[in-house]
Amino acid sequence: PPTLITGLHPADPLMQEEVFGPVLVATTFRTPAEAVELANNTRYGLAASLWTENVNLALDIAPQLAAGVIWVNATNLFDAAAPFGGIRESGFGREGGWEGLAAYLKPATKAKALKPIAAYTGSGVEGGIDRT
Repeated sequence: PPTLITGLHPADPLMQEEVFGPVLVATTFRTPAEAVELANNTRYGLAASLWTENVNLALDIAPQLAAGVIWVNATNLFDAAAPFGGIRESGFGREGGWEGLAAYLKPATKAKALKPIAAYTGSGVEGGIDRT
């Protein structure tokens, strides 16, 4: 069954480890800065979900979160055109989007052949070129 866990210390293993399953570990904070500090206080960074009624606060906080994907007032929404993958010890790079496709590509340059240029055999400009 889905489980909600609250009242843990920031150093508790459930606050530090990624939990895969119907488990939500929630904690309280006093300021947005403290919330960012708590959210980033882990060696993982797969995803983050930011909930607020204030869109300006969301736009301020989201770039400060260390996660591969950040949702605002949502969870588990993916766009196939957008890259997905964690940071730190979460994931192995990016999947999806151009960034994900790049992992499967080999860089190559295909240069167009240039036409040969014939050597100039004329007498040149009257008086020659001053090369001093």
